[in-house]
Amino acid sequence: MLKIKELNIENGYYLFKLEEILNTRSISINKLIRDTNTDFKVIKRLMTGELVRIDIFVLARLCDYLNCSITDIVEYMPNKN
Repeated sequence: MLKIKELNIENGYYLFKLEEILNTRSISINKLIRDTNTDFKVIKRLMTGELVRIDIFVLARLCDYLNCSITDIVEYMPNKN
């Protein structure tokens, strides 16, 4: 079962894929928090899409740690017209 959260907005939607990456790589949330020095609430919001802003410095730390690109964690998909 995919652990990708979708957040619909006016012109499209965001896909939040952090939980899927962690599951695929068998990395616990606690390990991610400890190794990246990132607050639990920030990680949970990136997993659920329940956020207003995305901190580019947090994304950079996560990308470095997970050896991935930003679009592997969060991706914007415009509506098709």
